[in-house]
Amino acid sequence: MNAYRLKPLKYPWPPLLYGVAIVAALLLDRYVGLLPPLPREGYLLWTLGGVLALVALSLDIWAVKTLLECHTAVLPNRCAQRLVTNGPFRFTRNPIYLGYTLMTIAFGLLTGNSWFFVAAVTAAVVTTLVAIRCEEMHLLARFGIEFERYCQRTRRWI
Repeated sequence: MNAYRLKPLKYPWPPLLYGVAIVAALLLDRYVGLLPPLPREGYLLWTLGGVLALVALSLDIWAVKTLLECHTAVLPNRCAQRLVTNGPFRFTRNPIYLGYTLMTIAFGLLTGNSWFFVAAVTAAVVTTLVAIRCEEMHLLARFGIEFERYCQRTRRWI
């Protein structure tokens, strides 16, 4: 099978990675502690967490809607039919993963659990290593110079 037809990933790892990160943050807070909890006085952190969660959810919905409108794969283990550079993909090459990361941070703000910040960074790094690099190789093989130009003008994350 040539590189043009290769799937970017064998399994859709990113949702699983972020799910594991969220569960790990909850378990680490409950059984290990170590990190100080966020202050719970007032509604500032809760409000900020709620706004961030809405931004994250909106970004994910916008990205999925854009992919569907362009008639290309939404799941990261499917071959891309088209290179999508409009919608949220104008600002970041990975808006769905950025949404997952922001949502993980929002959970930390909403719950006062500092482990969610560690989990968000860890999940973003692992997602970059395990998924994004493979996806980018797939897109490069599939779209060549068009993808290279897109990478030059659009950041991977933000």
